[in-house]
Amino acid sequence: MLDIFITSRVRRKIVVVFTKYPQLKAHVRALAKLIKEDPGNVQRELKRLHRAGFLQRAKEKNTTLYYVDPDFLLLPELQAMVEKVQNLHDKKSEEV
Repeated sequence: MLDIFITSRVRRKIVVVFTKYPQLKAHVRALAKLIKEDPGNVQRELKRLHRAGFLQRAKEKNTTLYYVDPDFLLLPELQAMVEKVQNLHDKKSEEV
């Protein structure tokens, strides 16, 4: 269902992870491993989401950590959308 609004599969996975776990701080490789995607594609989408204002980044030693900007205007709406889609998938799973 989210694929209608977020066309990039990798971006969609990143948005879902960060909206479900808004306290998460992750670097590119850890996030790539978590969502089972190529680190290059993950890095490209993280940069896009950072430019859009959804994510912030911080340097720690040699690593860049990405995390949700809690002041992002659409964060509550994105969280609600992800939760609704998750509930819909859970209901469909129970029916089968």
